[in-house]
Amino acid sequence: MDWTDRYCRAFHRALTGRTLLYTEMVTTGAVLHGDRERLLGFDGLEQPVALQLGGSDPGALAASARIGEDFGYQEINLNVGCPSDRVQDGRFGACLMREPALVAEGMAAIREAVRVPATVKCRIGVDDQAPEQALFELVDRCAAAGITSFVVHARKAWLQGLSPKENRDIPPLDYPLVWRLKRERPELTIVINGGVANLDEVETHLEHVDGVMLGRAAYHDPGLLGQVDRRIFGEAVEDVDGFTAVARHRPYIERKLAEGVRLAPLVKPMLGLFAGLPGARAWRRILTVEGVKVGAGVEVIDQALAAIAERPLRAAG
Repeated sequence: MDWTDRYCRAFHRALTGRTLLYTEMVTTGAVLHGDRERLLGFDGLEQPVALQLGGSDPGALAASARIGEDFGYQEINLNVGCPSDRVQDGRFGACLMREPALVAEGMAAIREAVRVPATVKCRIGVDDQAPEQALFELVDRCAAAGITSFVVHARKAWLQGLSPKENRDIPPLDYPLVWRLKRERPELTIVINGGVANLDEVETHLEHVDGVMLGRAAYHDPGLLGQVDRRIFGEAVEDVDGFTAVARHRPYIERKLAEGVRLAPLVKPMLGLFAGLPGARAWRRILTVEGVKVGAGVEVIDQALAAIAERPLRAAG
């Protein structure tokens, strides 16, 4: 949440054409009663993109899923993994790991409501649950309701005692359990998530499961997405470097600026593009400092790019 917004997805699409992109989690209450265009609207160039819902009431989930499908989303995903206090208070997210029957009922309602795939994103358990029991029961109940695709964050969520941020790092990862889920339920599509830092790790996981979801790695080092179409999907294409990605993305930025969008939210997802390269710090600084100024435009991006292009020459001289 607050990361993979429409501007982030549009930028990531400039790096990879094949990767399935996900929205932030949107609650059913927001979908049904909020500003739908602001919450759900997206640019066609982002496709394929999936809508991630948060909720537990089957009727609300079905209605929200239909709205999402009407907006053009190619998958409806239910979040059963978010550990925040606000999510717990609303009876959705990771706390639903304790209510697998309710999750299955909600997924059945979504599946009946839409023609696009209905999927689940979950944890391996919460608090004192035994992951071997909690994960398999949730998956089996949903599979009995006709759901065939699951994204599994391979760690527990501790709903008491850990912050949402801590829940992304402190509970230990159990990749072998998710691999075992695929091995013992081969008819299901199993996607693994959690702590995957690079494409070497992605390739290792793909020896055991059907897919890999990248979160923080894709956001903080988006340049790795430029290799995905070739390395992971096997397409006969050249990798997309940072300069090519910026050039591809520039028309979108210019269009959004003309619509009145400020530069700062447009470039926020681009800050990590040149991570690890000479000039990366200057790139981030220029986009951050200059991008928030009134009237800032694409010239700020050009200025930041110049810092990347010039730094190696200066070092060599």
